[in-house]
Amino acid sequence: MPEASTKKKKHSALGAGLDALIPPARANGASAAGKSSGGETKKDDDGRVMMDINKVEPDKNQPRKNFDEDELDNLVDSIKLHGIFQPLLVQKKDDYYMIIAGERRWRAAKKAGLKEVPVIVCNYSEQEIVEIQLIENIQREDLNPIEEAQGYKKLMEDFDLTQDQIAEKVSKKRSTITNAIRLLKLDPRVQEMLVTEKLSGGHARALLAIENGDKQYEFAQKVFDESMSVRDVEKAVKKLAKEDNEKPGQPTGKEISPALAAIYADTEEKLKQHLGTKVKISPKDKTCGKIEIEYYSEDELTHLVDRLQQM
Repeated sequence: MPEASTKKKKHSALGAGLDALIPPARANGASAAGKSSGGETKKDDDGRVMMDINKVEPDKNQPRKNFDEDELDNLVDSIKLHGIFQPLLVQKKDDYYMIIAGERRWRAAKKAGLKEVPVIVCNYSEQEIVEIQLIENIQREDLNPIEEAQGYKKLMEDFDLTQDQIAEKVSKKRSTITNAIRLLKLDPRVQEMLVTEKLSGGHARALLAIENGDKQYEFAQKVFDESMSVRDVEKAVKKLAKEDNEKPGQPTGKEISPALAAIYADTEEKLKQHLGTKVKISPKDKTCGKIEIEYYSEDELTHLVDRLQQM
């Protein structure tokens, strides 16, 4: 059996996936070109070569930072029995070959005592490397929510990709990209709780409504200590918001009937789904109020304007 993560897949591999970014001809040609640099042995028909494992090193900028030791040990056992079936993607850099995809396999191979690993030597731009690393890790469900969000943010900030373009590349809905990036607005301590799985993504998104970092972290600890459900967190956060809105000198909203309040809540949800971002309706009375629409980047603001003009 080929080596593979023991983590159960929750969904199928992403649409375009790595195959769309790694055309065989391009990879083979790059391998042939890289062969003269040393460190490889004979290339097979797929462009794969065996390379000294000490000439291969991880990319310090790759999105994945955490590796589950138990799963890594399982992969070590598999490699000892069956070897490595899927080659690493590497690229020549200075006096070594940088791993584009396959760091987990490389780590397991070192622990298994292998002297050589199968690789395909490629030649990609910095943007293509980030895209491949992000897609591979998402396909394997290896990234925690913060690592995934940071990967999307890097594509936006370093390579000027829009959220629509990122969504197309990773075969996800644009709203999924938006919601992922929103998690980076969490207090760093709350982000760490998400990374260590003390909070779920649903819990974290509900906590975004608490803007004060200290209060957000304090409430996050309460969520963990009391094992609160996502629904319980959402209700509690809404209650906090209501209490804040009813402070002296602010409108209480008591003029709004329960039926009208339900209509406003339904409208908020419809706008949220259509625009792919948080929407809040704050009525002053039966006839007037305000609508707040959140955005998290200049690109997202432009997208929202386009969507609103189409409504």
